Amino acid sequence: MAFPKDFLWGGSISAEQVEGGWDEGGKSPVQLDYAAPADGVGWRLVHYRNADGTRGTMRTFQTLPEGASYELFDDVHYTNHVAADFYHHWEEDIRLFAEMGWTTFNTSIAWSRIMPNGIEGGVNEEGVAFYENVFKLARELGMDPVITLYKYDEPVYFELKYGGWDNRAMIDEFEAFARVCFERFGKYVNKWLTFNEINVLFIMESDPKMLVKLHNQMLASARATIAAHEINPQLKVGCMICGLCSYAFTCDPADQLANHFTFQKIFGYCADTMIFGAYPRFAARIQRELGQPLEVSDEDAATLMAGKSDFLAYSYYMSATVTTHSEGEASIGNVFGGIKNPYLETSEWGWQIDPVGYRYFLNYIYDRYRVPIFDVENGLGAKDELVVEDGVERVHDDYRIDYLRAHIENLRAAVEEDGVDIFGYTTWGPIDLVAASTGQMSKYYGFIYVDMDDEGNGDCHRVRKDSFFWYQKVCQSNGADLA
Repeated sequence: MAFPKDFLWGGSISAEQVEGGWDEGGKSPVQLDYAAPADGVGWRLVHYRNADGTRGTMRTFQTLPEGASYELFDDVHYTNHVAADFYHHWEEDIRLFAEMGWTTFNTSIAWSRIMPNGIEGGVNEEGVAFYENVFKLARELGMDPVITLYKYDEPVYFELKYGGWDNRAMIDEFEAFARVCFERFGKYVNKWLTFNEINVLFIMESDPKMLVKLHNQMLASARATIAAHEINPQLKVGCMICGLCSYAFTCDPADQLANHFTFQKIFGYCADTMIFGAYPRFAARIQRELGQPLEVSDEDAATLMAGKSDFLAYSYYMSATVTTHSEGEASIGNVFGGIKNPYLETSEWGWQIDPVGYRYFLNYIYDRYRVPIFDVENGLGAKDELVVEDGVERVHDDYRIDYLRAHIENLRAAVEEDGVDIFGYTTWGPIDLVAASTGQMSKYYGFIYVDMDDEGNGDCHRVRKDSFFWYQKVCQSNGADLA
């Protein structure tokens, strides 16, 4: 048996992409509640009203122009408002997850449900009760949840009050939120993640204060980790990094060096700091290159060291290439592109499919960090088709099975042959949800089909896809049966 008997199998969702109920149960709005789905492979845009009354749009992660305000418009459909309606279907969904034989379950907790107006507004007991019910049922059905605190969804209240993460007041707010979660849900959850894909700020932010925001987020993560260990020394808290597996596009030494520097910047800058408790030696070079020198006080340095992560979690969907040359066709992907790799196939959204790269990536990060690792996201977005056969709704998604089988085969080789210490694997989007980048419901990831389209048509009923029954075999056999 390649996988240890206590290996965790399951799936990963997030509050703002699956729950819906955007204004129910005492929840306050988040930026993505004002975002419309993109057309095709583009990024979804946030809609707002300018001070002069005109309408404007901006990409997610950006800050409102001075004097502008968030507003809902009648001619825009907001997919987040309903999403997969997990807020009303949570019991059905958790039981479907258990039917697949899951031994873990990952979701994020909506900060805006727990403390919708921050410390000042206090704890929203209706939001606490919602998650308590979810985690309790997951435990009762045999799952050991690994729960994420933050996934790009702080309440809009903070943006309006503090201006965003460049304000250190956000650190106190996050620690207070984390303490509520550890104290109220600790009897059901003993493994936590602080910030999901914290390193995406390097890709998504052009703000000259980006490294200050990132510094404050890593301090907030460290403060939360310290708090968790104070509340219960048995709690384990990990960091979660957007996985960057990249290759030099050519054997030109300049490409090799550029690829090495890219890993340091996009992955190592955050992962090194959060795992080792201090900024790496190359951080100063990256700060100079970005024109954002960063002063780290002795107090901040002590906090980072005391709040080191217990394990390293990651996402992996694809690989990319890095080159200093101008030739080659551009590639797109999970926040990171490059030049198309001629040895790889691509998904319908243009992402390069690289299961062998998954094994390479696992070896690379485990050799570098030497702490237990955990897969939070791995999956394939595709254009599924619902068909009716003999009066039964079905989705035949062999392409998803093929993608996941190839990646789990390489995961198994990394564990069995290479000795990588990984304690769990959760696929991304096991139930169809709102895609993070495009905001589409029609970019399907799940084992479970949800009847809801990009325009809001559908009743959200659930259908087990072919991949549901395949992954059921995988989980119930502890990864032995991949046929």
